[in-house]
Amino acid sequence: MESRRGVWFGLGAYVIWGFSPVYWNLIDDVDATVLLIHRIMWSVPLLAAIIAIQRRFGEVRKAFSSWRTVAITSVAAVLLATNWGVFLWAVTHDHIVEGSLGYFINPLVSVALGVVVLGERLRPMQWLAVGIAAVGVVGMAVMVGSPPWIALTLAFAFGLYGLIKKRPEVPAPLISLQGELAVMVIPALVVLVFFIEPTGQDFGDSAAITMFLIGSGAFTITPLLMFGASAKRIPLSLLGLLQYIAPSLQLVLGIWVYNENLSLGRLLWFGVVWIALGVYTYDGIMTARRGRAQTVVSYPY
Repeated sequence: MESRRGVWFGLGAYVIWGFSPVYWNLIDDVDATVLLIHRIMWSVPLLAAIIAIQRRFGEVRKAFSSWRTVAITSVAAVLLATNWGVFLWAVTHDHIVEGSLGYFINPLVSVALGVVVLGERLRPMQWLAVGIAAVGVVGMAVMVGSPPWIALTLAFAFGLYGLIKKRPEVPAPLISLQGELAVMVIPALVVLVFFIEPTGQDFGDSAAITMFLIGSGAFTITPLLMFGASAKRIPLSLLGLLQYIAPSLQLVLGIWVYNENLSLGRLLWFGVVWIALGVYTYDGIMTARRGRAQTVVSYPY
């Protein structure tokens, strides 16, 4: 029963993330920077309320009593803000397809970072998957004339974020996320008040835009809570398979709903990346059956 609930929580989280471009495009002509700032601002009190209900503020104080933890959390906050900011810009500027590519290759980037930074050893099939994905990305760069910067930024920003979250000083996920949001919120407010001059719609322009921006907090926190509930109930190998739901839905949305152009050449190189994911997933399934899987799972949106 618990595992079934875990699957439903996981499906819910990744389906919400998959359809997230629809939410961020509900109201036209809102700057991506404004979206990012309000996403941070309204997530902080909501997550604080959840922590208060769970009576975990003592855990928060204890976790961030160390300057080392605060420093690591600050770096994680910068990476997460980068990931969110680039994603918001991509989905509001007709680059949903390229954004989806970033989340397709994110697990493979995380695996590669594990080798380079942590000295982890890859199994032969994992090496093959990373190599095939690299060929796909390079081929796309050659065809387009420049690297797919949106996809690479999303993948590496969250790959590095995940790498930092593996450090022993990092507190529990809900607590560490609150710390990261707390680090972001002051700079976000400063930028909002003193530096940004929105060229589009902004908070207070109408009831619809105001509720839309306030709702961005709940839209951010809800799937994260569902993901956390899922991770407690089902194996990481299964959760790792579910994570491909989100970029798959985004790809479909980009092509069929938002009419983004996907040329035959780009589709072919996308196919190379999907082959890499197929190899990686197959290796993960077979290794899980032998009881020693190392699955990379992401929740970046």
